[in-house]
Amino acid sequence: MVAVMTQTHPTRTPTRRPVRQLLAASVGNAVEWYDWYAYTFLATYIADQIFPKSSGNSLVPLLSTFAVFAVGFFMRPVGGLVMGAVADRHGRRTALTVTILLMGGSSLLVGLTPTYAAVGVLAPIVLVCARLLQGLSVGGEFAASTTFLVESAGPRRRGLFSSFQYVSTTAGQLLASGMAALLVGALSDGQMEGWGWRVPFLLGAALSLVGFWIRQGAHETQSAEQQQAPRPGLLDALRHHPRESLLICGITAGGTIAYYTWTSYLPTYAELNAGIDKSDALLAGTISLAFFGLLQPLGGLLSDRFGRRPLLLFFGLGFALLSVPLLRSLHDSFAVLLLVSCAGMVLLTGFTSISAAVNAEVFPPRVRAAGIGFPYSLTVALFGGTAPYVGTLFKEIGHSGLFPWYVAGLCLVSSVVYLRLPETAHKELAR
Repeated sequence: MVAVMTQTHPTRTPTRRPVRQLLAASVGNAVEWYDWYAYTFLATYIADQIFPKSSGNSLVPLLSTFAVFAVGFFMRPVGGLVMGAVADRHGRRTALTVTILLMGGSSLLVGLTPTYAAVGVLAPIVLVCARLLQGLSVGGEFAASTTFLVESAGPRRRGLFSSFQYVSTTAGQLLASGMAALLVGALSDGQMEGWGWRVPFLLGAALSLVGFWIRQGAHETQSAEQQQAPRPGLLDALRHHPRESLLICGITAGGTIAYYTWTSYLPTYAELNAGIDKSDALLAGTISLAFFGLLQPLGGLLSDRFGRRPLLLFFGLGFALLSVPLLRSLHDSFAVLLLVSCAGMVLLTGFTSISAAVNAEVFPPRVRAAGIGFPYSLTVALFGGTAPYVGTLFKEIGHSGLFPWYVAGLCLVSSVVYLRLPETAHKELAR
């Protein structure tokens, strides 16, 4: 598989407002992921109000399962394709403003969803619609912000700019976690169930307006020539660049399983398989996540200096060799869990800090956003979004030890892709 790069195309002068460009992508992305993770952290309270167990209606538990476990991830590939096409056809800034308005609207909808006691089965239907919009927005956000960040970067700075994709994602996750913890600690159970769970979503809707305002002042990174060129069709990236689309899947498979295992599932895995107390597991996860966010710019700078492939191989081969021993070393110890968490974050940075740059360097500008958005989001849905469920399934069938091998295997597959990946760090980005 050969990445599509240009050596002779003329390039535009990078924007003179790099800080504003970074803010436009990062603040909006943080808000997007704050809204996404707030739903995860408050799911139990939402379920009690929207999906009551005593409802007696068979549709309710069915809708509950569909909404909580499937809808969001199902819509992410659709969002990546549709909003990626918007970015390619109408400009990156347009797509970024649409995605953040979608997320703000869906967050407001979650916060205002009536209870099942008030409106019956309409309540879970409203929540499912909100989750559909959230998935559409998050899928489109990665496609648009990835393209926007990398195209905003100056020479030898694409890796650094790329790293802010996960700096902002981590900031949004930490903000959602902190807000949920603050409310749970400050309010009674009755207050949380009555109205407290709505507060983070209403706040998210307000924050979306701030992100919208910042993005409105951002500089469009799509070239004037590209804006005047014939607009690509919705499926042009898949139709004309199938090898590049498969390449995105190969690059992403190992990264997404490792990311969701270490940033989302590891506390639960430690509880289920090592007997670690829930509060200790969550604390270790929070500390390691903050550490992870701080590492991202360092990874981006290293890739600008030494290339993308060394970092990708550091990540892929590191997880292929160390996933099993790291996860098997867990036992009833906070210190060991924190050490395992942070060790995984160091390895993971080899992928996350530069994935936006690597992906953007694969496709030509005409279909760059849609070309990234669909295969990336589809791979995340297939391997990243299912990581907690696969791990729990292995536990339930009595083979929990297979899960680390599953993670290692996917990372090994991606490592083979990285070995064949042309080095693009020091080449001009196709404009």
